[in-house]
Amino acid sequence: MTGRIVVGYTATTAGADAVAVGARLAEASGSELHLVVVLPADERSVITPPDASYDRYLRDRAGEWLSEAEQTLTDAVTRRSHVRSAESFAEGLVAVADELEATHIVIGAAGGGLRGRHRLGSVAQELLHSSDVPVVLAPQGAAEADPSVGITRLTAAVGTRPGAEALFDETITLATATGAEVRLLSLVTVDLPASVDTGVIRIAGAAHADEVLAQARAALPDGIEADAVVARGESIEDAVVDLDWQPGELAIVGSSRLAQPRRLFLGSTAAKMLHELPVPMIVVPRTRKEGLQP
Repeated sequence: MTGRIVVGYTATTAGADAVAVGARLAEASGSELHLVVVLPADERSVITPPDASYDRYLRDRAGEWLSEAEQTLTDAVTRRSHVRSAESFAEGLVAVADELEATHIVIGAAGGGLRGRHRLGSVAQELLHSSDVPVVLAPQGAAEADPSVGITRLTAAVGTRPGAEALFDETITLATATGAEVRLLSLVTVDLPASVDTGVIRIAGAAHADEVLAQARAALPDGIEADAVVARGESIEDAVVDLDWQPGELAIVGSSRLAQPRRLFLGSTAAKMLHELPVPMIVVPRTRKEGLQP
């Protein structure tokens, strides 16, 4: 996988988390890591008037931040740094990702959340409605994890609605590039109406697990381990907490059926998962961008 991974960097703990997750993904997949600081465009500067010297100061400071971030990376990670200007941080990241034909955009969690968990900020919200490439959400505290664990397993949350092709494509691409095992997660038995008979739920869940496992064996290349599990619990959050999660794991979810083609939109199930998920989550656009060669 000779792809390019864009990391939205800020000189904060969230920025460090994003760099850590991006570096793990880049090293495991053989991709280039591109660290990007997005500065406000002139027309959005309301605190200070346009000033050439001030603009140079900001760009110099951004360059210093990027240099510090690069120092946290190992020699095994090929990296480049960029300072861009845009009307919004998310807009700048999408523009760089399109320019580089990047495979992923990585960002950190918003402040105020629990360590090891996700909290969506304004940048993540905007990206999840505008990006045409998968967005990787790094949980808080990711920078403190052991970077040597790499990427050991990919858990793809598979539902019953149409549109799973992009999710499978992303999972297969990453599994092939990283050598990670694959686990298919069915949430079909969770959050169903209380009136549904529990026996029916168990039968439906077992049947769905068998179905997705058969699909995986048919779709995954030789040499990639595949398993399927049915999440159980009174809610999506409970089900996610009860599952085992490896330190080197990535969760992969598809976009809601409400998403526009080649766009992201976090569905209600994925949003509920995010509250309790202790590992990075990749949100995949509803259809893959044409011409993208990860």
